Amino acid sequence: MIRKMVMESFTGQSVWCVLCGIFMCIMVYRLTELYSRLFLNVYAKLTEREKMEWNNRGISTVHAIAVAVGSFYFLVLSDLFGEGSHNQSILERLSPQSDTLFGISIGYFVSDLGMILWYFPELGGLEYVLHHALSMFSILLSLISGQGQFYILIVLFSESTTPFVNLRWYLDVAKQKSSKLYICNGVALFLGWLVARIILFIYFFIHMYLHFDEVKKIFPLGFYSLLTVAPILAVMNVFWFWKIARGMMKTLSKAKHVQ
Repeated sequence: MIRKMVMESFTGQSVWCVLCGIFMCIMVYRLTELYSRLFLNVYAKLTEREKMEWNNRGISTVHAIAVAVGSFYFLVLSDLFGEGSHNQSILERLSPQSDTLFGISIGYFVSDLGMILWYFPELGGLEYVLHHALSMFSILLSLISGQGQFYILIVLFSESTTPFVNLRWYLDVAKQKSSKLYICNGVALFLGWLVARIILFIYFFIHMYLHFDEVKKIFPLGFYSLLTVAPILAVMNVFWFWKIARGMMKTLSKAKHVQ
């Protein structure tokens, strides 16, 4: 059944979107490197390993902004998932534009996961491998089946916290941990994570519970993936939130003593 869905749904357009996502990652990596060399003095002081991660985080920042904006549009601004706006189940709704977003996002996760594995563990440990693998698997299933895009978009919107994570790293390697920007970014990261990765995931599970009769109609692999992948990602989000909260409190405490 899965093979049949892949043949019918994973069209040439989807393949091109994935390839475009990979190409965009390569371009952003090079543009980040070029811009940083020309305009940022701190870049020249970095080690080769730090430069590689600096460029890589440029990719994840651009991807995060793109999918967050796209997800917000489909979930809030468009009528694609509006209550009563369509006769079909909310879990069956999709559009060519949302398919394009999913394809590009898969291209990003393929590229970033490849870099993580190639330079392992410099760009992240096993938790990053697990996060990327689960995310890519879930998006791919939704893309080839056309089901559950509503939930995938909610998860993709949680990527909106990534720019704050990356800015924190940039300021750290630039020796700006005592700056006001670092402190403000830490607070913004805490609040953003609370909303996008804790509260929004609570809404995710409540919505899934209230629409469980529709959820059960998803094809078996998609159904069981939804019941397992989402809780795993939620647990990882809670773990990282605990670390973010500790880091923020530590930073604020140091800032208070300095004053």
